[in-house]
This record gives sequence, C-alpha cells and structure tokens, in this order.
Amino acid sequence: MKKTIFVVDDSTSNIVMAEETLEKHYRVITLSSASKMFSVLKKLIPDLILLDIAMPEMSGFDAMKILKSNDAYADIPVIFLTALTDSFNEAYGIELGAVDFIVKPFSGTVLLNRIGSHLQIDEMIRERTAQLRERTAQLLEHSENLMRLKNGIVHILADLVERRDKDTGGHVVRTAAFMGILIDAMLERGVYADELAEFDVQSIISSTRLHDVGKIVIPDSILNKPAPLTTDEFQAMKEHCSEGERIINEIIQQTGEAEFLRNAKMIVTYHHERWDGSGYNCGLKGTEIPLLGRLMAVVDVYDALINDRPYRKSFTHDEAIGIIREDAGWHFDPSIAEVFCEVSQQLEKTLNEFEL
Repeated sequence: MKKTIFVVDDSTSNIVMAEETLEKHYRVITLSSASKMFSVLKKLIPDLILLDIAMPEMSGFDAMKILKSNDAYADIPVIFLTALTDSFNEAYGIELGAVDFIVKPFSGTVLLNRIGSHLQIDEMIRERTAQLRERTAQLLEHSENLMRLKNGIVHILADLVERRDKDTGGHVVRTAAFMGILIDAMLERGVYADELAEFDVQSIISSTRLHDVGKIVIPDSILNKPAPLTTDEFQAMKEHCSEGERIINEIIQQTGEAEFLRNAKMIVTYHHERWDGSGYNCGLKGTEIPLLGRLMAVVDVYDALINDRPYRKSFTHDEAIGIIREDAGWHFDPSIAEVFCEVSQQLEKTLNEFEL
C-alpha cells in the first residue's frame, strides 16, 4: 500500500510540481492552505507532510505549533517547503519539530530522496517504539508475576509463624493494616515524609507480615506457655529478633533479593528497640533505631494490647491508645506515637472490621 503524503502550499505551480514528482510512488493529497489541511486531518492521517512556510491566513510555523500540540498529529514527520534560506528560520523550524527543510524551487530528485529517507527513518522509529512497548509490557507482566510470587512467599512464612503462636491469630494481617494507616497519616502530616519517600509503601506493608518470622525457632513450650515467662524464657523469646534477621539474611543470600527484603530485615531486627535505648536486640535509642523499626514498635504493641494473652486479658482500644500516648518518649518515638493516636478512630474502625 502506498504511503500518503500531504502537500500543503498556496502556490499552484509548486503543488503541480510536487504532485507530478510523487504520484508514481505515493498517494498524494494536495491542499492550498493550512486550514484545509486541518479539515482533512480529521478524517485522514498522512505518513508525512510537506508544508509551505509563507502562506496567507496561517503560516507553516503556526500550523506546525498546532500539529505538535495535538497528540493525534504530533508524530507526523513534517518537511518545510520554503524560499527562506536564512539560518534563523531553519533553526526556528527545527525547534518547532520539523524533520527537514527543502528549498524552493526544488528538484524532483531532491524531493523524492528527502521524503524517502525520512519515511524510512520514521518507519524504523515506529517499529522500534512498538518493540519497546511490547518489551515493556512483557517486563511489567513479569515484574507483577514476580511480585505476586514474593508476596506469596512472605504470606506463607508469616502464616507458618502465626499457626505456631496460638495466641496471636490474625496478628500479622492486622499489623499490616495498621501499618498502612500509620504511614498514610505520617505522609499526610509530613512526619518523616522525606525518609518515607525513599521506601515503597506497599513493600513496607507486605514486609510487616514477617516481623515475627524469628519465632519459628522459639520452642512451643515458650511460645505458647499459658503463664508469664520466666527471666530465662523471656531471654529466649527475645532471640526471635536476631533469629529473624538470620533467616532473612539466609533468604537474601540464597535468592539475591536484597532490595525486596531489606524492609523486612529492618522491621524484623529493630521492632523491639525502645526510644530510650532499653529495648532489644541492639539497644539502640532515638533516631539510631531505623524508622521502620520505630514504626513497627508502635503497631506491634498496639495489636498486642488489644488482644488476650495467657497472662492477661485484652485492653480496650481506648485503653491501648492511652498506653501508647503515655509510653511516647521512652518506649516509642514521640512523633510517631502522636500521629498514631491522632488516627485512633480510623484504627478502631479497622479493628472492628476485623472482628466482624
């Protein structure tokens, strides 16, 4: 099929010359003004436009501005036809988006060679663009499949831990939901917003599910003891942070997925640190504690408070929020605790939805 060329020129002699030269090779549409060109463009998109610059009513430069401002026409190659040979007009035309200039009066050989070259270039660009789009779509599909696989592994590991810990059913799901609420609220208020901007929020929420993965190695006699733990038992329980870090490091070493699991590693390792330095397993304090550990500390304690434990009954939502508020500044980062308490109603609504 012949490619379509628009020849837009107010000079009859130029139109006749162009048409006679091109009609054996292309489908040629001749138009005497830019306004007529735009009328035809509504019905037919050409493969290339030969556009005169010096025309009455609308110049070629003005027509070019309209072409490039419309997504439907912006990719059409445009060659200016002109008697103007100064460098200013040529530079201005290229700046507007023209692919070439042909000086009038033009020869048929020059016209055919220039058009042929630019149509070939345009076809190559379109082919490469189509290939790139197809490849991008394939990569996106592969990335989405890989992310589903990664999230599936996270959920399975988290579920294994939760099945062993009979007193924390639903803990990983709830804490992930609470983490999402907290991060959204912090971003809205500009609290640690610059630091949070460096993370993928969905990855953080997914990683939250792994915060207790180290409990896999804790004996059932300690994990499910129906009474308060002894000092030695509590010391053993504390090891779930370092054991969790070890497990994550082994997964990273085996899979090479350091980027995906780095959030999980920070949450696992540091979620029992305390703002005043009295926590475990590193004894860090203040902003020495990575932000994800400080976030998880609030979320984890809140969910623990509102659920029964073998050695105590659950607190109400309001009581739990009161404890979080009181413990700000020694257990929790005060800025994070303040935001957490400010979204108390949203947390309670989410909690009630879990209990339905």
